[in-house]
Amino acid sequence: MPSFEPVTAALRVLEVLRALNRLREASVGDLFRETGLNRPTIVRMLETLIHAGLVARHPTKAVYVTTGRTLELSSGYQTHEEMALAAAPILAQLHAALQWPSDVSVFDGDAMVVARTSRSEGVLHFNRRPGYRAPLLGTSLGLAFLAFCDPKTRARALAALTGSDDPWNAVIQDPASLDRRLARVREQGYASMNEDYSRTAYNGVASAIGVPVLIGGVAVGSLNLMYLRNSLDEADVVARFVAPLREAAAEISGALAGMRGG
Repeated sequence: MPSFEPVTAALRVLEVLRALNRLREASVGDLFRETGLNRPTIVRMLETLIHAGLVARHPTKAVYVTTGRTLELSSGYQTHEEMALAAAPILAQLHAALQWPSDVSVFDGDAMVVARTSRSEGVLHFNRRPGYRAPLLGTSLGLAFLAFCDPKTRARALAALTGSDDPWNAVIQDPASLDRRLARVREQGYASMNEDYSRTAYNGVASAIGVPVLIGGVAVGSLNLMYLRNSLDEADVVARFVAPLREAAAEISGALAGMRGG
């Protein structure tokens, strides 16, 4: 547990930086809608980030952009790189075969971090680049991982989510219900996106199924497939795509094992 209360100004400047990074370029109004912070606060946070060399004003438009210096902030995080390398050709093949985009992810404490995606190549252009943090109990990536990870990792992950007011985390207050949900994922071999998360993140128009990436029967990551709900219902998705998704996950597992010397 932290020893001291957080510095509110630091939390706000990081929130603005994360929002700007997601949007790629944004006006103060865009950041207001994204973060809910008041506009004077956003301006102060942007000025702070400009002084730090992490943000710049666009030369011709009334927007702000991140600078190359932001890459320094992620240079120490390497957990996703191995997964990204192993999965890259397999994701490309999967997308070519199924025509719907996929993400592969690794666990990071209280979320799944997207290591590689094929979203930019498909019909779904939602802003989910590598580095996006997918909620554990909201997404098929998170639920597939939790159902198949080792019990100690699962316990730590759920403890990290205690106190969250996100609606998809409410099930933590009902351990028996959560256990049944994860047991059902294990029985089926796949997870589905939480309805509350679909409504919050995609206005209910998109969903996903996800499967674990297993080594020795234990999840080391997860793989999903996104789809539009007005094009396919979940029964169709399960019937058509769970098997190839599992095959792709097994290929990624084999590639990882090969990279680790078997």
